[in-house]
Amino acid sequence: MKLTIERAELLRALNHVQSVVERRNTIPILSNVLLEAIDGELNLTATDMDIAIIEKVTAIVDMPGSITAPAHTLYDIVRKLPDGSQVVFDATSSDGQLVLTAGRSRFTLQTLPTDDFPVMTGGDMPHSFTLGASEMKSLIDRTRFAISTEETRYYLNGIYIHTTEENGVELLRGVATDGHRLARVEMPAPEGSSGMPGVIIPRKAISELRKLIDETVNPISISLSDTKIRFAFEEAVLTSKLIDGTFPDYERVIPTGNDKSIGFDCRNFAEAVDRVSTITTEKMRAVKMAMGDNVMTLSASSQDNGTAVEEISIDYAGEVIEIGFNARYLLDIAQQIESGSAEFSVADAASPTIVRDTEDMSALYVLMPMRV
Repeated sequence: MKLTIERAELLRALNHVQSVVERRNTIPILSNVLLEAIDGELNLTATDMDIAIIEKVTAIVDMPGSITAPAHTLYDIVRKLPDGSQVVFDATSSDGQLVLTAGRSRFTLQTLPTDDFPVMTGGDMPHSFTLGASEMKSLIDRTRFAISTEETRYYLNGIYIHTTEENGVELLRGVATDGHRLARVEMPAPEGSSGMPGVIIPRKAISELRKLIDETVNPISISLSDTKIRFAFEEAVLTSKLIDGTFPDYERVIPTGNDKSIGFDCRNFAEAVDRVSTITTEKMRAVKMAMGDNVMTLSASSQDNGTAVEEISIDYAGEVIEIGFNARYLLDIAQQIESGSAEFSVADAASPTIVRDTEDMSALYVLMPMRV
């Protein structure tokens, strides 16, 4: 194999594929990226056996062929080469090494046989549809903060995507929860998604997918089965196993009897929460909210640091309600509200609270209270 490729194009592709590769591997071949040169392009493939990514880059191919090379080492080399470099890959010698040259730089890398590189087949994926890049980005960004990191509850370690019908309209929903907060985003179901199984996309796949979305404005082709999902972009294809578990019945968590509505300016609220929470400790990040007579009083206290109190104006004139929340969770949700105007729907101090963007009803957040 011998080819020449532009450094910036190679770096962009390597940035995507190397992040799939785990830093520590008991199976040596999984530390490598598969490089395949054919018909004026270089295909790069990486996998951790749960996720596989294939990305193609234009190249001048002098001799077609394939080889594997250490993914992170290769990425670090290309990252440190000067802008505008032309990178030459030469794997024509009989010793099985890959020689990389760019200008006056020359690197010789150890390789492993391409036959050892595992192929992650997608298999039959009976459900296919297309989703706009902006819709997919919105779905991920407004839910992934609520993904659980608790490995024992593995079925919460991803975003649950499924279709449902409400008032005669078919919707595509993304849901994430860690048991303390829940995020639900919905949009009109794209053509072809009807009848798809509810699937849980793992956290790592979501992270890799999000990076790819940043570099496209074109629609994404999504195909899935009960066990795998594939996202196809112009130059890249990401395939991932799905979480083999049952997502909880999240509808039961969303309260229906919250009869007190409190409107507020989200930016003012977030800044006030951030200020009063300065006094709290990492272990106990509780902030108390007392609401009544169009004023919300935010307060926090710590045995070591003292107390903090701040008032903000709200739109609520009912009986006084006092309720406590984790400050970090409040700020995470506040970051998702783009219009600047938000609403709490509250029942009492012990019940879950609903938070919404008053100008965008496609997203709903549920927050469990804390005792303060």
